[in-house]
Amino acid sequence: MVNLAVALRSSMCIIVKSAGLVPHTVETEPGTKVNFWLPKNSGGKPEKPAVLLIHGFAGDGVMTWAFQARSLSKRYSVYIPDLLFFGGSYTDKPDRSPEFQAECMVKAMSILGVDKFVLVGFSCGGVVASKIAELYGNMVKALVVTGAPPIMTDSNVNRFGLSSMSDVLLPKTVKGLEFLLSVSLHKRIWLPSCPLKDYLKTMFTNRKEMAELLEALIINNDTTTLPSFPQRIDLLWGENDLFFSVEFAKDLQRKLGEMTSMESIKNGGHLVQLDRPFVYNKLLNKFLASVH
Repeated sequence: MVNLAVALRSSMCIIVKSAGLVPHTVETEPGTKVNFWLPKNSGGKPEKPAVLLIHGFAGDGVMTWAFQARSLSKRYSVYIPDLLFFGGSYTDKPDRSPEFQAECMVKAMSILGVDKFVLVGFSCGGVVASKIAELYGNMVKALVVTGAPPIMTDSNVNRFGLSSMSDVLLPKTVKGLEFLLSVSLHKRIWLPSCPLKDYLKTMFTNRKEMAELLEALIINNDTTTLPSFPQRIDLLWGENDLFFSVEFAKDLQRKLGEMTSMESIKNGGHLVQLDRPFVYNKLLNKFLASVH
């Protein structure tokens, strides 16, 4: 019987391939490898300005960014990695911190010959992207964040009355996945249980490690000071984001300072890049053009 989640991912891969990207694995150190989708004939300095897209917890890179790859690839060299324990990325190291994830991404980009890029991070991937911008600012020309603060704390992650964020982002049952989709997408969709079971089986294979990564992302201290970023930052937000509201984003923009801009997208939820891909891509391209 056909696994519908595998079929969906295969369709996303076809979209990304049509944008001129190919799969590639980078070993950043013995025991650690990062899977990428990247431009054909990559090697050395990219021919076009580089854009690095980092996904969140709901799926891997290709499932999150396929529609953006098509839109960006004409003008930019697009790099889409899988975070560790997503897709085929893996490490045998015990470190689960966002700092280690950031280090792996930067090492991989350096190995690929990319020393300057714009970062785009979604949800928990936005935390990793912010950490890269904070720690490796000389490589990051600008930062775009969707649906996430630079630092996640206990008070700003769990809005749904569950015992932990793992219960939301790492569902174990069809009912749990239905709930995740209902709070992530503005356009509510109904699916029979079969494809949802397939998705659970296919996308959450490293559940233990994913839970450890999520735990490492959340800081148990609401007084943590936001880092100071030298780059321009653009907050690209769904107006109906139920995880982090548009009001939260406006307050974040104020706290990050005058180098930070913000755009909100009507009828867009947390997964706004999938809810409203054409509007999202238009605004993302507009910001990238202003950077370059």
